[in-house]
Amino acid sequence: MRILYNLGAYMILLGNTFSKPEKASIYWKRFIFECNAIGVQSLGIVAIIAVFTGAVTTINTAYQIVSGLVSKSIIGAIVSDTNILEFSPTITCLVLAGKVGSNIATELGSMRVSEQIDALEVMGVNSAGYLILPKVIAAVVVIPMLIIISMGISVYGGWFVGETTGIVTSNDFIAGARSTFRGYTFFFAMAKSYSFSFIIATVSSYQGYHAGGSSLEVGRASTRAVVYSCVLILIADFILAKLLL
Repeated sequence: MRILYNLGAYMILLGNTFSKPEKASIYWKRFIFECNAIGVQSLGIVAIIAVFTGAVTTINTAYQIVSGLVSKSIIGAIVSDTNILEFSPTITCLVLAGKVGSNIATELGSMRVSEQIDALEVMGVNSAGYLILPKVIAAVVVIPMLIIISMGISVYGGWFVGETTGIVTSNDFIAGARSTFRGYTFFFAMAKSYSFSFIIATVSSYQGYHAGGSSLEVGRASTRAVVYSCVLILIADFILAKLLL
């Protein structure tokens, strides 16, 4: 019953969030602010993860290819497809669920505990739309951009390690990456990116918005936001793979 209650409350919150904005100019300013908070401030950690993900994928792939009959270009194909198809969307969003999701839940939870959300409701402001809608739109816009950047950096990281360590030559790596790349692979990765972005923003907002009691509840809401977002991302990853691949 608790699951059904939370699901119903989540759907009601989404309905209130996507209602017509009272003043578009205010929402635009908050949207730009959230794009900076969610996207620009997360660029560093995304880049670091992407570089080492690509590098480790190259090393692990080369370690498993022990036969001299296998062309080294297969390393480029595996590194490219694996990072674009799975590692960049999924690992990046799991990390952002911890960074962005906890920030969203903590911010909204603190506003709930300090009764700032109640004050907005008293003034006749749609608090869900005013506070949550810019976060959701910003997440859906900038997180896929971060994932595209992650794809490029991870492939570059794999190429750089392969070239500098002598695992695979530049020509072989690039030839392998080009030989197996398909547009549908990128489309599938983007489908996952938008789905995961929506999950991170809405689940974290729900946990923070409905936090109550004391400051301890804010911390618990932040923890639940991260855990539930990660679990739902993995479930959505499986469902999308089953439906689209």
